[in-house]
Amino acid sequence: MSQQLTREEQERKYPQYTWDLSTIFENDDAFEDAFKEIESHLGEEQKFQGHLGDDAETLYQALALEDELGSKLEKVYVYAHLKQDQDATNDKYTGFEARAHQLIIKFSANWSFLVPEILQIDESTIQSFIESNDDLKRYAFDLKQINEKRPHVLSSDKEKLLTEAQGALSTPENVYGMFSNADLEFEDAIDSEGNPHTLTQGTFIKCLESDDRQLRKSAYDNLYNAYGTYNNTLSATLAGEVKKNVFSAKAHNYETARAAALNSNDIPETVYDNLVKTVHDYLPLLHRYTKLRKELLGIDDLKMYDLYTPLVKDINFEMPYEEAKEWMVNALQPMGEEYMNVIEEGLNNRWVDVYENKGKRSGGYSSGAHLTNPFILLNWSNTVSDLYTLVHEFGHSTHSYFSRKHQPSNSSDYTIFVAEVASTCNEALLSDYMDKHLDDDRRLLLLNQELERFRATLFRQTMFAEFEHKIHQIEEAGEPLTAQRMNDEYAKLNKQYFGDAVETDENISKEWSRIPHFYMNYYVYQYATGYSAAQSLSQQILTEGKPAVERYINEFLKKGSSDYPIEILKNAGVDMTTPEPIEQACKVFEEKLDAFEKLMKA
Repeated sequence: MSQQLTREEQERKYPQYTWDLSTIFENDDAFEDAFKEIESHLGEEQKFQGHLGDDAETLYQALALEDELGSKLEKVYVYAHLKQDQDATNDKYTGFEARAHQLIIKFSANWSFLVPEILQIDESTIQSFIESNDDLKRYAFDLKQINEKRPHVLSSDKEKLLTEAQGALSTPENVYGMFSNADLEFEDAIDSEGNPHTLTQGTFIKCLESDDRQLRKSAYDNLYNAYGTYNNTLSATLAGEVKKNVFSAKAHNYETARAAALNSNDIPETVYDNLVKTVHDYLPLLHRYTKLRKELLGIDDLKMYDLYTPLVKDINFEMPYEEAKEWMVNALQPMGEEYMNVIEEGLNNRWVDVYENKGKRSGGYSSGAHLTNPFILLNWSNTVSDLYTLVHEFGHSTHSYFSRKHQPSNSSDYTIFVAEVASTCNEALLSDYMDKHLDDDRRLLLLNQELERFRATLFRQTMFAEFEHKIHQIEEAGEPLTAQRMNDEYAKLNKQYFGDAVETDENISKEWSRIPHFYMNYYVYQYATGYSAAQSLSQQILTEGKPAVERYINEFLKKGSSDYPIEILKNAGVDMTTPEPIEQACKVFEEKLDAFEKLMKA
């Protein structure tokens, strides 16, 4: 499959490997009609403003209209962004996406009165409305959550002002994105034979994975030298983001930025602290792994740029897409017929856009809306990593499918806190299956990759979470958040996490400046919590069988956001308010480390 085809050529020659967006809108004219329909309803919300407390029916009609239009708007946006992502060189679809995004902003501003006005209604009155109107019962949990946020919601005019200010308040993130992705350039990395290698954000990790240590060092030095040149500028940018979060939290009557961020998903702050503390308890396992890496690489001075190069080399393991589908279907059989029917539907009905073409967005994701089926973007290159991406994104897609099918639109979109659980659970099932069906050489390769996933997701993301919280605490304490302070705090954490086997240097102290997730307001911890929950759930599925599968599908995948995420996970079999899921994940890491060491010494 050529990677140089235009989008038009790709769709004409290999339609079976492209997603079918006609299931959203038959053509672009239908998109335009839907766009205009939503525009025509802007302003209709005004008839409800000031009247939500009049009676139960008025409140229901307002919630239902906002819900209906929001679902249609979501469908419009999904079509536009998928069209843009399949070919960013097509200005028409870039325009579609920009217009859809602006429509979302207008819609949100127009409806920003909704929550503040609901909170002007007495709680007992809202409860009587729900009891007297069967239609309104659909929104009972939404109203309960709104009520719980009474102390943190401002008057409608203030909320509208803050909504309209989001464009300006997003400046730090936008500046960082443009600087890091568009303006920042790096000197070529030079290998041991003097050959230059183009260094970009996309090629950096590939250089660190190289067998050539000189290339790894050159890439590492050149990238961090470039970021280091702008150390003060980037610290000011990140400090601006932190200040924004602290401002928003204080404006909404929260004690801290973390309290505000976690409260948005109804997550107790103890979950965050519990993650960090438990991972700290198991850091000796990570130190053991870095020490083993030093031994296996046969070097006396293990550097940070040596942490990515594979420990298992010269093992060919190509993974064509058609073969990968078979691996996935076989690996997910423990999930049972209901789950596998969704997988087959996705594979057979063009949910997946498989191969690269000119202008296509890089990476992979799952997208979609309540009124569409899920869609998966891939850029297949015949690697085992591609297989894991396929399985991962189908985890998201099946979660979305079940949630949208079994929940009304207002509760069909699961929260960020649980978003990575289903995808990572699929990965864990794949790993278990492959571990049992590979020869020793390929099993070693797989174990190496799995250990790296634990390092990168459970341990490293927890380190990121600890750093993110620290810099917010510095700002909230009224202390200056300078480049040197950020460098010092990050260097200390990096040393603590990776241990004495790794020799750190000044460059790694600036790594924070290349992590875009620090502009996502307490997002990164959820990678580690989600990873831990998924490891626990996958173990239950593999050991208990059908009872665990039924809990997982019925109490988790089908629940959307119909309950608090902590409660949904608890009903599925995982209590994230305790250390147990984190401990279970760390013990799985230990088991894989034991198996890897045993095979390496065999």
